[in-house]
Amino acid sequence: MRIRFALAGLVAALVATGAAQAQDFKPRIVRFGYGLVDNSNQGRAARMFAQEVEKATGGKMKVRAIGNASLGSDTQMQQALIGGAQEMMVGSTATLVGLVPEMAVWDTPFLFSNAKEADVVLDGPVGDKIKAKLEAKGMVGLVYWENGFRNRTNSKRPVAKLEDLNDIKLRVMQNNVFLDSFKALGANAVPLPFSELFTALETRAVDGQENPYNTIVSSKFYEVQKYLTVTNHVYSPWIVTVSKKWWDGLSAAEKKVLQDAAIKSRDFERKDTREEAAKALADLKGKGMQVNELSAAEANRMREKLVSVNAGIAKSVGQQTWDEVNAAVQQARNAK
Repeated sequence: MRIRFALAGLVAALVATGAAQAQDFKPRIVRFGYGLVDNSNQGRAARMFAQEVEKATGGKMKVRAIGNASLGSDTQMQQALIGGAQEMMVGSTATLVGLVPEMAVWDTPFLFSNAKEADVVLDGPVGDKIKAKLEAKGMVGLVYWENGFRNRTNSKRPVAKLEDLNDIKLRVMQNNVFLDSFKALGANAVPLPFSELFTALETRAVDGQENPYNTIVSSKFYEVQKYLTVTNHVYSPWIVTVSKKWWDGLSAAEKKVLQDAAIKSRDFERKDTREEAAKALADLKGKGMQVNELSAAEANRMREKLVSVNAGIAKSVGQQTWDEVNAAVQQARNAK
């Protein structure tokens, strides 16, 4: 009899707990915006995130992954998040520099030697510290995704040496680090939103651009660009963000679901991006692009030209942030 009563009590407790948890999830539509096409690493990871959220909430929270910059450019979506008009997005850390100056540190040329170093630093204490600064600006950073190492394309000539960049109109992100870096290298740097880039290349409003292989393939830049120079000059992260105004109205259980799903999507997206990048260079060659690799000597010449830019980055992000990030990179580099 005692066992029967104990079992009945346990069942009642479980039912009550389940009911309480169910009440923690309200029916919600979550608009998750991104800039690339649906069939891209961004699109695949956004859909994976949506599936995880829906599964964890029993279908209560439904994430609508909306790509092709249909909700606007990165900066437009950021403003929508801050105002509470949109719930989530993934975009470049570079376009957040106007809100959080410390984000500019991720744009430092040749900061990371490989993806493993980037993972350790971005997912570690200093990455979290910089990400947390978004909250005071109306956004909550969940995780960093990978855009990848950036490489240059153009329609004028192969870039085999520093001087070959002269007079090339190169589209860069709307970010002073990118502007200053490419001006220092001799290019005519032109800031443009990503959503306007293909048309600008097609109409020759700009001669070239710089992005990871994956983006060059998924955005079909090979249709309007002839030359690709392998430089790996910047490791470019993306960041998944949430409107703080909306986030503050969620239950603890809902926040946990979003954070857990974001971590799963991060691991999925990085694996997917790296596998795709390994094939993308061959794809670009197959589509007719002329590819050359920048020599070590020319890469060092470029690094020398960028010394003053790095000093400017340290000043803009603050010496403490600069030192902490570089110490974390060195620690990751030395780890066996």
